[in-house]
Amino acid sequence: MALVALKPVLDAARWCHYGQGAFNVNGVSWAKAVIEVHEMFRSPAVLQGADLANGFMGGCTDFVHATLEDKRRGAKRIGEAVRTYGEKASIPVVLHLDHGKDFESCKAAIDGGYTSVMIDGSSLPFEENVDLTREVIKYAHGRGVSVEGELGVLAGVEDHVFAADSTYTNPLKAIEFFKKTKVDALAISYGTMHGASKGKDVKLRSQIPGAIRECMNHEGIDGALVSHGSSTVPAYIVDEINGLGGELKNAHGISIQELKEAIACGINKINVDTDIRLAVTRNLKELFQAGKTLQTSPWVGEIYRLLEENRDKFDPRIFLTPIMDTVMFGTIPNPEVAGIVDCIERGVKEAVGTLIVQFGSYGKAPLVAGRTLEEMREFYRENEK
Repeated sequence: MALVALKPVLDAARWCHYGQGAFNVNGVSWAKAVIEVHEMFRSPAVLQGADLANGFMGGCTDFVHATLEDKRRGAKRIGEAVRTYGEKASIPVVLHLDHGKDFESCKAAIDGGYTSVMIDGSSLPFEENVDLTREVIKYAHGRGVSVEGELGVLAGVEDHVFAADSTYTNPLKAIEFFKKTKVDALAISYGTMHGASKGKDVKLRSQIPGAIRECMNHEGIDGALVSHGSSTVPAYIVDEINGLGGELKNAHGISIQELKEAIACGINKINVDTDIRLAVTRNLKELFQAGKTLQTSPWVGEIYRLLEENRDKFDPRIFLTPIMDTVMFGTIPNPEVAGIVDCIERGVKEAVGTLIVQFGSYGKAPLVAGRTLEEMREFYRENEK
C-alpha cells in the first residue's frame, strides 16, 4: 500500500492502548528489514530518518558535517527505499523525519517523500518554538504530512542532538503548545535520554505524560505523546560486543517495564535507534571473527579495519563507509558484501522484532485507518479552518 501519514498510525495506538515503536534507518537494507519484520508481526511500521541519516544517505561519509544539499539528496534516497518496500507491504508504513533542526530540513524531507516530520525547537524559547512549529505545520499539513514537535530537553547525545541536562516538560505548557500549534504529536521530556549511556537504573517520571494526557482529555485535544531517547540498550548485546573486542562502557538503557508503564500513562510513540546500532555492530564483529579471510578482503576488509580502530564505537555508519553504494542504493556486488547486508538485516530484525512484541503493536495493522496523503490534506484543511 502507499505510505501513510503518522497521525492515523498514532490514533490507533492511542485508541487501542499500545505503544507504536519508531525505528531509525540509515540505509536501504535497514528499511527493508524494518518493513519485513513489521509485516511478519502484522504491525504498523514507523521508519525514521534522522537529519544526519539524510546526510549520510546523501553520500556524505562525514555525516556530522553534511550540507543541506546532502540532506536533500539523502532524504530522496531514503524515501525511494522505503517506498520500494513499503508500497509492496500489506501494512501501513510511515516515513518520519527524526529531529529536523529547522524549516529547510523539514521541507527537504517532505519534498523527498517523507510522510511525517519532526521539528525540534525544544532548545528555543517557548514562543519561538511555537512559531517554528507552526511554520512547519503550514507547509506539511498542506501536503497531508503529519508533524511532531518537542517541548522539554532530553539529556544525552544522538547525532547532532546534545544536552548536558534534562528539562522536564511542564504539563500546562504542553497543553498550551498543542493549542497554539495544532501539532499532531508532541515529544516530551520525562526522564529518558539520548544515546547508550543513559545511566544505570534510570527511572522515568511517568506522572508527567499521565498529567498531560489527563489535561488533553479534559480540554478535548486530539494528539499523541512521544518518547524520545527510549532505547533499551540490551545488556546481552553490549556484553557480546565487548566479548568480541569492543570497549563499550557505561552502556545502560531504559527498562522494558518502565516503557510499558509509560505507555499505560499516555505515551503513544516510542523512538528507538541505539538498540539497532548495537545489534548490527555485534553481527559485524561476529562475521569477521568467524571469517578470518574477510579481514583482508579487498571488498570488506576496510570495514574490519574501521571496527578495530573504533572499538569504543557502535554506530554502523562509521564502519560501513567503504560500501556506500550498498548503503545508499542496495547494490550487492558479491557474496562478501551480501554477508555484510545479512548482518545488518538480522540485527535490525532482532532489535525491532523484540520491541514490536514488548510494546504490543503486533497484530494491530488492520486497526489503522488507511487514509491517503490527499485524504489527510483534506482532513487538515477541514479541521484547521
